[in-house]
Amino acid sequence: MSAAFRLPLDVFYEREARHPRQRFLVQPTGGGQVETLSWADVGHQARCAAHWLRARELPQGSHIALISKNCAHWIIADLAIWMAGHVSVPLYPNLTADSVAQVLSHSESVLAFIGKLDDWPSMSQGVPADLPTISLPLHPPGAFDFNWTDLQRSSPIQDDPRPPAEQLATIIYTSGTTGLPKGVMHSFGNFGFAASRGTRLFGLNENDRLLSYLPLCHVAERMFVELASIYTGQTVFFAESLDTFITDLQRARPTALFGVPRIWTKFQMGVYSKIPAKRLDWLLGLPFIGQRVGHKVLAGLGLDALRVALSGAAAVPQTLLDWYQKLGLDVLEVYGLTESCGYSHICLPGQYRQGWIGRPCPDVEVRIDASGEVQIRSQAIMLGYFKEQQKTAETITEDGFLRTGDKGEQDGEGRLRLTGRLKEIFKTSKGKYVAPAPIENRLAVHSRIEQVCVVGEGLSAPLGLCVLSTVNHEEARASLHSSLEKLLEEVNAVLDKHEQLRRLVVVKDSWAVENGFLTPTLKLKRNVIEATYGARFEEWSERSEAVLWQD
Repeated sequence: MSAAFRLPLDVFYEREARHPRQRFLVQPTGGGQVETLSWADVGHQARCAAHWLRARELPQGSHIALISKNCAHWIIADLAIWMAGHVSVPLYPNLTADSVAQVLSHSESVLAFIGKLDDWPSMSQGVPADLPTISLPLHPPGAFDFNWTDLQRSSPIQDDPRPPAEQLATIIYTSGTTGLPKGVMHSFGNFGFAASRGTRLFGLNENDRLLSYLPLCHVAERMFVELASIYTGQTVFFAESLDTFITDLQRARPTALFGVPRIWTKFQMGVYSKIPAKRLDWLLGLPFIGQRVGHKVLAGLGLDALRVALSGAAAVPQTLLDWYQKLGLDVLEVYGLTESCGYSHICLPGQYRQGWIGRPCPDVEVRIDASGEVQIRSQAIMLGYFKEQQKTAETITEDGFLRTGDKGEQDGEGRLRLTGRLKEIFKTSKGKYVAPAPIENRLAVHSRIEQVCVVGEGLSAPLGLCVLSTVNHEEARASLHSSLEKLLEEVNAVLDKHEQLRRLVVVKDSWAVENGFLTPTLKLKRNVIEATYGARFEEWSERSEAVLWQD
């Protein structure tokens, strides 16, 4: 039996009482200005909103949607929903109208908070006309039934609601690489277990600073920013926009940062746009000077104060990890699922082994079943999928282990290495099975390949489709062709014969969330990629060139 843990609202009330005037949330408001909210400010606003919600006399445990990009009032609204005895249902801020309608309907949401959004006119088409809306302080133009000022006219609740561990806190809809998203139900106990143990791993405290920029509706940012700040007292800075991102980073100078691999790659690309890769690598290799150059590069990015740098959601190319180490920064990998509060495996300082993620987090049990699937069990595992008993039964074993859908293996010290997704493995026309993920990781070491997808269902040999980071397609073709040929040769040399790629194809499209190629958490939608280019797979396979450029 694992040790006890404290629940999120209990911890929040304690911090609110212990250091009410301490800085908690820092929100950019435009034009270089920021609004700073203390723990007392956050508590007061959440309590006023909770009073207003109670006055609606909704049934206890009603579901309330939260549609907004990251901002201070995302967290305040979440706290208010909990204090009022209800369940928060966050939506990704870049969903299509159809997806908005699907989630609001499936979740049975009775109210919706609307905050900072880029394309509300489009998204709003998915909001039912009879669903009351409440605008947060940062909100898009439009008509809303209520606004945040209306809620703040209510007097703050005087009690400290303390929902029990087993009570439902939130429904997190997965981004879904295929099919409709599923509603993952998490209790206050799930959150408390994962947050209390996760924050201890790095010794985070009230002097630490976070930058919130990945979607708060995703479990990773929810745990690493919202819950972690409550449990440790860290200050949370918010990013204003993509255009101001480096300025936001430099303002926050975070001491802890969670990113997906594509973000860490973007930082590297930004550096290489200012100084050629060969020259920087030469400078970093110089005695004494290299260390100063590395620190200067990190300072330019706003990353010079980082002591905890984490990457998750997908594998990180080894060459990228090595590059950050040259700068003086250890980027450590973490592994977890929405269904486990993102709490499963982590690489800690001094325990790194190349190619392996890390050991299980405290109080997490792990096993590899006969099919090679990684299965985990802990008190962070979801209650189940909302209104999906059959899918819940298929995902959680009778003895309480979560089927992750990932294939993997463990070393003698319990470190985990993922070897692919059970459902992503495809069969070539020769009847051989191929796992694309490990091959994609090998291709991703190329500094100009931003995204890559290996396909091959029914083909005689796999193809590698890639998106380059350069904007100028013609310039890229001239300068990169030979290096891509060399990459293909090097990768094929270490693959089994049936895994070897017939060729690389550089596609013209960018793969983004907006055009449907990526999920909101920046994972590839393989079915979309295959549907887009599938008609040309046979033609590309029959060509003689090692590297093709889509015409």
